[in-house]
Amino acid sequence: MLAQFLQFLYSGMTVGSAYALAALGFTIIYNTSGVINFAQGEFIMLGGMLAALLSAGGVPLPLAIIVAVAVTGLVGLVMEKAVIEPAQNAQVVSLIIITIGASLVVRGLVQIWLGKGTHTLPAFSGDTPILFLGASLLPQSLWVLGVTLLIVGALAWFFGRTMLGKAMLATSHNKTAAQLVGIDTRRVLLFSFGLAALLGAIGGVLVAPITYTSYDAGIMLGLKGFVAAVLGGLGGGVGAIAGGLILGIAEAMTAGYISSAYKDAVPFVLILLILFFLPRGLFGAQISERV
Repeated sequence: MLAQFLQFLYSGMTVGSAYALAALGFTIIYNTSGVINFAQGEFIMLGGMLAALLSAGGVPLPLAIIVAVAVTGLVGLVMEKAVIEPAQNAQVVSLIIITIGASLVVRGLVQIWLGKGTHTLPAFSGDTPILFLGASLLPQSLWVLGVTLLIVGALAWFFGRTMLGKAMLATSHNKTAAQLVGIDTRRVLLFSFGLAALLGAIGGVLVAPITYTSYDAGIMLGLKGFVAAVLGGLGGGVGAIAGGLILGIAEAMTAGYISSAYKDAVPFVLILLILFFLPRGLFGAQISERV
């Protein structure tokens, strides 16, 4: 019984880490611009697809991963410059619709260029399961969990120690005040899109050996990343990570103990519960007003 529970837990933590990376992308862009970027799922898909295609073409796996992540980051920068910046004075709802349109364009181009087939990426350390407390754990799952923790640490250092990171934090707290003290908020928004694209690509590369990838894989990953971000409160890294892990574990437990047919319904049930009872999320800032 314990071994079964741990098996579901390991599975949930693995996929939850991917959701957490997607949620971090949503959170970074939302905090710097107030926009929910629904193209985040396409960054995840694009990273996994490019890495799988390059690896299948004979490119060494480390180089394939680096190129895939770098190209996806460049796509994020181009998207911000070509689509978001010209319309940045539009209403937030209009910007959200623009990101949905951008995601459809990216998905369509990938479908035409790479086809509709399913692609896979070789596991980084082989496929031999590791037995731990009676449950098996794939080495790739350790890569997902370990890299996610490293990214969280790197982001904490970036936002706490670098000028650009502090500028991003200042912009997220008060964009007008940041502009008054000389922060180039346009540059901050551009970098936030690039960073979100990098995080999405890394998530896509990490889970591709486990879940496979295709041109439409970003739809559900993006939606679940959004749910994880809302669950965590859209306020910062801790909430995004917690939201992703909670969502992944809830999915795995539902699939294991009830039925896998209900697994994809879990995110939407959770987001309804959050919106009804905790509209600011589990870790959202509490707003108080003095009268």
